[in-house]
Amino acid sequence: MNRTTSIDQRWREDNPAKGVSLLKSGAPPREAWPQDLIDAYRAKATGRALLILEIALGTGQRIGDVLKMRWGDIEGEGINLTQGKTGARLWVPFTPHLLAIIAEAAKIGVKICAWGRGKPSSYRSAADLVIAVRREIGAEAFDIHGLRYSAASELASLGCSDELIAAVTGHATGAMVRKYAGAARQKVRAIEAQSKRK
Repeated sequence: MNRTTSIDQRWREDNPAKGVSLLKSGAPPREAWPQDLIDAYRAKATGRALLILEIALGTGQRIGDVLKMRWGDIEGEGINLTQGKTGARLWVPFTPHLLAIIAEAAKIGVKICAWGRGKPSSYRSAADLVIAVRREIGAEAFDIHGLRYSAASELASLGCSDELIAAVTGHATGAMVRKYAGAARQKVRAIEAQSKRK
């Protein structure tokens, strides 16, 4: 997207927003989905609603990138992608769970999450599918982007380094990896620390 400002257009010489503080949303911080809600979603969802969850969780990517994934991007037992936000180019191997779902998914269009007669999924249609299942299982507090947190959290709980987590999620900085994986990593470290108190 090409964004031009009033300064670029020479309509103004100054930025009227400079120095204005960002508004606080008041929304609670985003969290990883608990495993029991992931399991409940898997038990309730079918079709594209399940496919969206599994790709987002299995690859650790943003929903916009999940919806852009094409059947032709699959290489071996993983997928090539270019992240829309960062431009990072990644090959992400599928988890065994995702590999099974991909093998069963109907190839009705160029994009993996296509619907109907091959129409690409919009963000709105994907969000509507996911929220319908979230409401059924009582997971309204956990949004689609929280699945990216869940992927990083799971990798952290398995003892993966920041570098290994970033190889899957594409995070460019260790600070972002720590933000996404922090709670799970803290729990693993606390368990390790307390195990020494015998």
